Amino acid sequence: MFKLIKFRQDAEAFLEVLTDESQVLAKFEDFPTKKLETIRTAAALYSKSNLIVSNLKKWDLTPPAGQLLHKFDCYFTKVKEELDAFDRIKDEESRKFKSHGIDFDFNIFTMIKELMVDVSSSCMELALKEWRETKGAAADKNNGFKIDVQTKGNGIKLLWKAFQLAFRVYSFAGGNDDRADKLAKELADEILCDSSNETNPPPPKPII
Repeated sequence: MFKLIKFRQDAEAFLEVLTDESQVLAKFEDFPTKKLETIRTAAALYSKSNLIVSNLKKWDLTPPAGQLLHKFDCYFTKVKEELDAFDRIKDEESRKFKSHGIDFDFNIFTMIKELMVDVSSSCMELALKEWRETKGAAADKNNGFKIDVQTKGNGIKLLWKAFQLAFRVYSFAGGNDDRADKLAKELADEILCDSSNETNPPPPKPII
């Protein structure tokens, strides 16, 4: 795929000097215009997908968990919409690529889904860490476990948000790895144990 992208870049370097590309190329009777457009489409799609992979690999996992969840939720929603839109035309595009001899590496979409699960797991991990630290601090302060209602409510809402996002990522990716399953179960356990006095609806069953 990187050879294809390099070829496209080299071709564009020549074509960009043309005042009117379409008119100039039309003078060449056998110029493969459709193949050029298909190469552009494939190269642009792969470059965009590769950028998503790069962004997810270096995702900033800096606390607090609330901000991390919000940022990742927005990015996940955006990427999911784009990939869902492409998925609807994937078969057609695949046939087009093959007809022009382009072997597009669709595995990059699997990589994106796996990385989404990985970042989602890190979000769950941080949410759990902050909640347990909050409970621990309350226990130390009060010589036993006791936490005020507002702090408890905010903590449960954060855990619930992390669980909901994890479930959306799980549905998008078509499954979880062992780490995500373990963290989702821990989240569910924390919510079930600490939300008895909350008005939130009960959480769904752990992701398995």
